[in-house]
Amino acid sequence: MKRLLLILGGIVLLFYWMGRQPVEVPPGQVAPDVPVQRDLRAAPALTHNGYALTALADFEIEARVLATERYRTGREAELSPVDLALGWGPMSDSEVLRHISIRQSNRFYYWRVEQFPIPRRDIETHSANMHMIPADKGVRDILLDARPGQVVRIRGRLVRADADDGWHWVSSLTRNDSGNGACELVYVEHAELR
Repeated sequence: MKRLLLILGGIVLLFYWMGRQPVEVPPGQVAPDVPVQRDLRAAPALTHNGYALTALADFEIEARVLATERYRTGREAELSPVDLALGWGPMSDSEVLRHISIRQSNRFYYWRVEQFPIPRRDIETHSANMHMIPADKGVRDILLDARPGQVVRIRGRLVRADADDGWHWVSSLTRNDSGNGACELVYVEHAELR
């Protein structure tokens, strides 16, 4: 019986591991369009897991998943269980990406190159690390299932999150920044993978 449980456990782990592997994508831009952002003058206040969310802009993006990182502990994980490093335009092209090493850690997205396949500024302005706040369990499940290589379509809002004790977390409102504070904080109302 113990041996059977070990075998079954191994099979489950194998399927989990296989489901996390990157998706192979042929060369070419699979997400050519830039994200769409519309500023909001007045938006309804939202509450999520005890945090007050202020919508700063409507936001839509169709982008290639470059990397994913799940978070289970820490204050930010209460809001955002996953970060997606996303690329669009030239940063959605497998031919470009094969020259770029990508990783995530501590809510940041890092990239490294031996030689630039495209100009540095194109890498910086056509990719971003985005902290995802799922609006509901269905959206959460989709975001947690995202694998590198897949194209994700997201619709929601860029937000500021505030707690009663003064803690806050604010989205970047431009794709032209980099470094600390450059990540988008996205309240995701709709997500789909392909």
